[in-house]
Amino acid sequence: MIYFDNAATTKVRPEVIESMLPVLSEEYGNPSSLYAMGRSAHSLIEKARKQVASAIGAKLPREIFFTSCGTESDNWAITGAMALAKGKHMITSMVEHHAVLYTCERLEEQGFSVSYVKPDKTGRITAEAVAKEIREDTALISIMYANNEVGTVNEIAAIGKLAREHGILFHTDAVQAAGHLPIDVEAENIDLLSISAHKFHAPKGVGALYIRDGVNIAKLMRGGAQERNQRPGTENTASIVAMGTALSLAVSEMQEETARISAMREHLEKRIFAEIPDVYLNGNREHRLPGTVNFRFPGAGSDAVLLSLDMEGLAASGGSACSAGAAEASHVLLAMGLSESEAKHSIRLSLGHMNTMEEVDQAVEILKRVVLRIRSISPVY
Repeated sequence: MIYFDNAATTKVRPEVIESMLPVLSEEYGNPSSLYAMGRSAHSLIEKARKQVASAIGAKLPREIFFTSCGTESDNWAITGAMALAKGKHMITSMVEHHAVLYTCERLEEQGFSVSYVKPDKTGRITAEAVAKEIREDTALISIMYANNEVGTVNEIAAIGKLAREHGILFHTDAVQAAGHLPIDVEAENIDLLSISAHKFHAPKGVGALYIRDGVNIAKLMRGGAQERNQRPGTENTASIVAMGTALSLAVSEMQEETARISAMREHLEKRIFAEIPDVYLNGNREHRLPGTVNFRFPGAGSDAVLLSLDMEGLAASGGSACSAGAAEASHVLLAMGLSESEAKHSIRLSLGHMNTMEEVDQAVEILKRVVLRIRSISPVY
């Protein structure tokens, strides 16, 4: 199987597995316990906390709170911030992950007001567009760092500056960006930032929320005093250790890997546009993630293409893995201005650390066969 769905999840790196094994077999004490095994587990968590803080430019390790996933981090950041806010209005975008969109819908049901910024035709959210939605009672801006379906990177630094100038909290869902793009929460004026470990070759089931020191948000859950009494539940020590290891590796290799993965993506695009007629790119050609690309193939429905690719040994996606199997067209592509039909003829390929240029060439041959075969039997193409 050629795996080109790294935006959905990633294979755990061997080095990361190695970092977990001692925790699972030897350092299994409860981190909240006072005896030696507990203290040892606690020290491992604090090491990982420092690694995550360093990776995103946080000033203090205590600004990092471990969670179960990016979805939990998004929910906590948004509901927690708005629960303590004086204003009852927040701003987000139409192309956010559903972890953000559905949380905002819930807030609206509770009497809050939410403005949804429309992206430009490449899926990008600009500071200018956000500025138009600011009101006197705006308490929070939540704009994703990079889009999970088309790979477009938003104007995060400019939006952060705008939010700081207006005294508004700024949250960004950085699930697709962490480990793949340089992030500096201080320079970019980010107050809250969500991360999910399985997007950068760590296990599923662990994430983090950065909360700038001095920013207060309400708890999402009630229970024990873990995570400085903010996020209850016995810590997932092995996965937290893995997350710290994986993120440190990703940051240390970022410059080299960005160049390598971008070169593979560019080669993929060049061959597809040259060898498959009538192909369109959904997304931004300049401001983008290194490995994510979204193509539209008129005459070849995405469901048929993805099933055929799978049968030929190529794993790809129609967009968000969290919406897999949904009959609706992608909300991201629709917000960008595509018709429902155009959105349903689009697929996402996302390359990562484990992929090779040889796989790219093999994938192009498979994709070419599949698209041309489906088009040949299409009654409308």
